[in-house]
Amino acid sequence: MLTMLPAAALDLARPVQRTVQPVQQSGQPAQLSGQPVEQAVLSLLYRGTLSGCNYDCAYCPFAKRRDSRAKLARDAAEVARFVAWVGAQERPISVLFTPWGEGMIRRHYRDAITDLSRMAHVRQVAIQTNLSGPLAWLEQADKRKVGLWCTYHPSQVRMDRFIDRCERLERMGVHFSVGIVAMREHFDDIRALRAALPQQHYLWLNAYDRRGPGYYRPEDLAWLDAMDPWFSYSRNPEMSRGKACRAGSEALSVDGDGEVQRCHFVTERLGNLYEDALDEMLVEKPCSRLRKCDCYIGYAHRQDLPFYDDFGVGVLARIPVRLAPVQG
Repeated sequence: MLTMLPAAALDLARPVQRTVQPVQQSGQPAQLSGQPVEQAVLSLLYRGTLSGCNYDCAYCPFAKRRDSRAKLARDAAEVARFVAWVGAQERPISVLFTPWGEGMIRRHYRDAITDLSRMAHVRQVAIQTNLSGPLAWLEQADKRKVGLWCTYHPSQVRMDRFIDRCERLERMGVHFSVGIVAMREHFDDIRALRAALPQQHYLWLNAYDRRGPGYYRPEDLAWLDAMDPWFSYSRNPEMSRGKACRAGSEALSVDGDGEVQRCHFVTERLGNLYEDALDEMLVEKPCSRLRKCDCYIGYAHRQDLPFYDDFGVGVLARIPVRLAPVQG
């Protein structure tokens, strides 16, 4: 299974070079024309109206929630509008769908991923998923650009079925990550999942967000940290206020109405994707969040943390390009 992204995928992540003709100022020597100027990839984290899910996990507030037909139609229209907007852009863009519910069981998300992957200026399109939906449609997408962020939920699906689907993704050549919520009752499942995956395949872990003091024993932490070299950022998050972050300048959060925030966790409105000038919304400034940043889709963009270096093009799908040896 895939652990590190191949060179072809890394090529897609490199900044686009565009040729510009410099303006010659009075008294200045003529500049050479055709000098390349790099344009950074803009990451858009999209979360629309969808909230329904086909799973019933006890730790999720959206478990077994069913969206009405009207709500699904609204979400589909929102997604189509977002895809059309991305298609009209020229700057390099990457997209991560972070729906409250399960998106890959809905055709409009599958179509959106396919369409976005075929756009020349889109570098990656990723989605968080429980991997329960259809997979054959991925053959129609540009698989070099697709990344699936797959979560295993032990109470909802047999491990052998989940692993079979991971192996199918591998045969198809689809990039994906695999992880699990590190609840104490999941420890045996973590061991089994680690054993079922090739040793070199990264297994990410999310700290249980309802844990109290002492939930993890010291020996638990030593074992979990060995399983996931980046687990400490989830279980022991740092304060982000005042820290340099790419959110707001290189990454934006977008909702179904096109409302733009710096990230999902900083609710200050920057403007509307469909009505306002994008460049005027892109401003680099320190994080203003008062609470600790304990979610990967937030802290991955922190400039003082290693995720852009360690995950590279796979940062949105949580796929590392470099991985320390797994222990334990």
